[in-house]
Amino acid sequence: MSLTYLKEFTLEEVAEHNKEGDLWIVIDSKVYDLSRFANLHPGGPDVLLASGVAGKDATAAFFGLHRHEVLLRSQYARLQIGSIRGQEEHIKSPEPGAISHVPYAEATWLTPGFHSPYYSDNHRRFHHAVRAFFMKELYPEALRCEESGKRISQEMVDKLSKLNFLAMRLGPGKYLKGLTLMGGIVKPEEFDYFHELILNTELARFGTRGFVDGLLNGGVIALPPIFNYGTPELQMQYVPDILAGKKYIALAITEAFAGSDVAGVQTTAVREGNEWVITGTKKWITNGTFADYFTTLCQTDSGPTVILVPRSSTVSTKPVKTSYSATAGTAYVTFSGTRVPVSHTLGGVGQGLRVILSNFNHERWMVVGTSLGAQRLVVEECLKWTNQRMAFGKPLNAQPVIRARLALMIERVEACQSWVENITYQMNHMTYAEQSDKLAGPIALLKQFVSRSGRETAEDAAQIFGGRGITVGGMGKVIENFHRTSPFDAILAGAEDVLGDLGVRQAIRKMPKNTRL
Repeated sequence: MSLTYLKEFTLEEVAEHNKEGDLWIVIDSKVYDLSRFANLHPGGPDVLLASGVAGKDATAAFFGLHRHEVLLRSQYARLQIGSIRGQEEHIKSPEPGAISHVPYAEATWLTPGFHSPYYSDNHRRFHHAVRAFFMKELYPEALRCEESGKRISQEMVDKLSKLNFLAMRLGPGKYLKGLTLMGGIVKPEEFDYFHELILNTELARFGTRGFVDGLLNGGVIALPPIFNYGTPELQMQYVPDILAGKKYIALAITEAFAGSDVAGVQTTAVREGNEWVITGTKKWITNGTFADYFTTLCQTDSGPTVILVPRSSTVSTKPVKTSYSATAGTAYVTFSGTRVPVSHTLGGVGQGLRVILSNFNHERWMVVGTSLGAQRLVVEECLKWTNQRMAFGKPLNAQPVIRARLALMIERVEACQSWVENITYQMNHMTYAEQSDKLAGPIALLKQFVSRSGRETAEDAAQIFGGRGITVGGMGKVIENFHRTSPFDAILAGAEDVLGDLGVRQAIRKMPKNTRL
């Protein structure tokens, strides 16, 4: 219905329509005719015919049960027939790219009146453009894919490719040269790890964890070994189509036989002339169901070796059902005597562990960024909910125990933010080799801390939302999704306990031998 033809009513006029077959209500100054909708209401007509709802201003009751986005859906928006004379709506949808005004909903550098040494005006412009595009274009796609389990559409991949989205998610590097990034907002030579951190945190603000991994994360973790260890010929042959969104790639390391123990993989590569013959299986491979190529860790006579394997008739994949959406494309991959040219070797024969372990730094840092973005969103959701939810005649945030939980959540997310930014600053001032040497331990410890903080926050948030926090959809949908999927951040790219041990072992190795009390 066009707003031009909407009428104005008084509250008294609305009150006359308070029975079955003739039912109006008011929500935030807008008048809705629910006469025909009542029997279709998911909660049944009795909810709408209650004395405090039918013919009344039901704003408080509505927002106790529904998110604001419900009113924006076409099937419900068309039920609006007018507005209340002399009243204005107070609850408006934020403009794409807008900053939240809820305290702690944004990082300090985005909060008016606060300052940061890490971010420039260019970072702020970049952030605004990213958030605007994500909310307008990517968010609807995320919701569809998360629910249906289908992979991201090619149409959306094409839109992202025009912005050089995947190339930016690989961080600063020579592969950005000559590209137009985010419509030209940032020049390739200016792009740094804080720009990439913005991408990672923003794409996780949808409350759709499976879609985060389905959003070409396979390329984020499988392309760096090609850039850092592949021949120029190999890069020219495969990389352009992957960055352009025409082909897809996955990182194939983990097996049912070997998880965090990457040296224990049992997939073999036997050399026959100028070819490798690869046999074995990989499991829990992100984007594997739709990947065209696999950056694969194999055992050879000379030790672990990384090989780029194109999909062929001897490579088969099938979905692995996990606790998050199938949109991630998690796969079980089988190589049945797959033949690959020896020129597809990445980093030299027997050098596979060096290739993979150096690759883990960026992957773990990426997981940290997306987890941080999700945790920040959970904090915002909880602050909003406790402000609007009435319990025992008062807002939920009037209860000291609730405020205590909120305090812990805020403390954790701010601590995570500070540590992430410190590590990101170091990455900006180190070469790839220096990052591999100096940051493997700190990034491992950072990932352990952030993922553990996420699980604690997930538990606190579920308690705050109660039954809504364990219900798919509705008021607590973000909380339910995060509570169910936050363990992924602790497991992917290395289990928590393994990472903690790695961080300490690196510290011990770097400790001067003559150190004494």
